[in-house]
Amino acid sequence: MRRPTERVLVNLALYDGVDDALQPDRGVWIGADGLIRAVGPVDDVLTEAGDVPVVDLDGEHVMPGLTNMHVHLSLGLPGHLADTVHRSNLAELVLLMADSARRTLHAGVTTARLVGESRYADFALRRGIEAGAVDGPRIFTAGHALCCTGGHGWEADALEADGADGFRRATREQIRAGADLIKVCISGGIAGQFEAIDTPQLHDDEMAAVIQVAHDWGRKVTAHAGPADSVRRAVELGLDCVEHGYELTDEVTRLMAARDVWYVPTIVVSRCEQFFRDSGVPGWLMERALAAGPRHWESLQHAIRNGVPIALGSDMPPHAGYDETSATVRELEFMVDAGMTVADALKAATVRPAQWLGQADTLGTVAAGRHADLLVLRDDPTRSVSALRTLHTVIKGGVVYRDDHCRLREPR
Repeated sequence: MRRPTERVLVNLALYDGVDDALQPDRGVWIGADGLIRAVGPVDDVLTEAGDVPVVDLDGEHVMPGLTNMHVHLSLGLPGHLADTVHRSNLAELVLLMADSARRTLHAGVTTARLVGESRYADFALRRGIEAGAVDGPRIFTAGHALCCTGGHGWEADALEADGADGFRRATREQIRAGADLIKVCISGGIAGQFEAIDTPQLHDDEMAAVIQVAHDWGRKVTAHAGPADSVRRAVELGLDCVEHGYELTDEVTRLMAARDVWYVPTIVVSRCEQFFRDSGVPGWLMERALAAGPRHWESLQHAIRNGVPIALGSDMPPHAGYDETSATVRELEFMVDAGMTVADALKAATVRPAQWLGQADTLGTVAAGRHADLLVLRDDPTRSVSALRTLHTVIKGGVVYRDDHCRLREPR
């Protein structure tokens, strides 16, 4: 089991997740408990830390670890990915997910929100990560996604239900298993062969049943959703977050902003042709995904323009290669290309997800008392989110999990 090492990082330029401007000549004191003890001007931090070992970062850039809010560690798109998942027994599935979790962490994602996994393996994996037996990000999970009979995701182990009572029971089953949130599929999507993106799949009483039970138990609800009308109905019923939103309108995004309903656009999934080819997905899926791209892009622009709170989520494996970077970083670049400021995009990957998850006092920023989840980059992220392409060091909870320059190598 890896344990945090107390140290002070000095000679660094800091993006702390709060101040949009870069803070030069900063120091960060990481405690032996994996929490940040102090942040500030180097001399002040060194004085406070005393004889704690010091690591000089040579003027490089430090920022909070990323949070990816749309992750499937047991991703089973039609094709060989689904075949691998479905052929696996439970032990094999957990190992496959553990490998994806390790790669996700190495890609700079220190927190992941899982929005639909298989056979409750995510809970076993979370326990392994928390115990230090497995390297991976902090996990907040929905357990199984919920869908109607034959609805979106049923082939990927979404839990099928029908009627308000059926969805109440399915929601309670995820909470019983330990779900931190609930994910419900309210329309068709890209990966369902016998549906269209704009196919409505839940009645109002079914959506209301999920939302009411989840809220009664202190859980938020996020919805896989494509068409604007399905989103509108769910928002009016009290939905907390929209995934994908392939066909949002100006009117619906205004409603989302007014109701403080969040949006996780996953814009990469409608423009990742090479990933689909490499994954061996059937032609109909790739054609549907790429055809959705222009309208999906408009949806994101509507949301940005109307002030919808937006959080980063890739849907693709966070670590998957994309245009010589990861899907997570490419998603951020697309968000900026669509009109989001660099400052807002960085917050969408750090402090804002922490707020949605109810973890703003522990995650998402570099501040005293927060978990020491830190990334070290060569370039300045406040100038361009593409600086994340120069990531070379990943720290989670004061433990170094990636250290390309061997400055912070951990004893085992």
